[in-house]
Amino acid sequence: MNDYISAFLVGGTICLIAQILMDKTKLTPARILVSFVTIGVILGALNIYDYVMEIGKEGAAIPLPGFGYNLAKSAIKEVNKVGLLGAFTGGIKGSAGGISAAIVFGYIMSIIFNPKTKK
Repeated sequence: MNDYISAFLVGGTICLIAQILMDKTKLTPARILVSFVTIGVILGALNIYDYVMEIGKEGAAIPLPGFGYNLAKSAIKEVNKVGLLGAFTGGIKGSAGGISAAIVFGYIMSIIFNPKTKK
């Protein structure tokens, strides 16, 4: 039960920060999302996000900083394995399943629902 609470608190805090940025700043959602992925990459490369993952478990892995963390860790692992080429292939190999799922499920949702632009 404690894992569920910590995952909820960490993931909820990340989402809360994003919502506050969307509501209180002039940043577009796209810039906020890109910033979160970039922050995840930087914190992952510096091994700082490891502590967030340890506390938040999947609550830290699912939001966008977790995606950036996954990219950084996969690229570092691949560089150690095959050299410089791993910097280009590691992130894709490490996140291919998640990216594929996002594309497939996004497509399914676009068929089921009628998306509208925000006014």
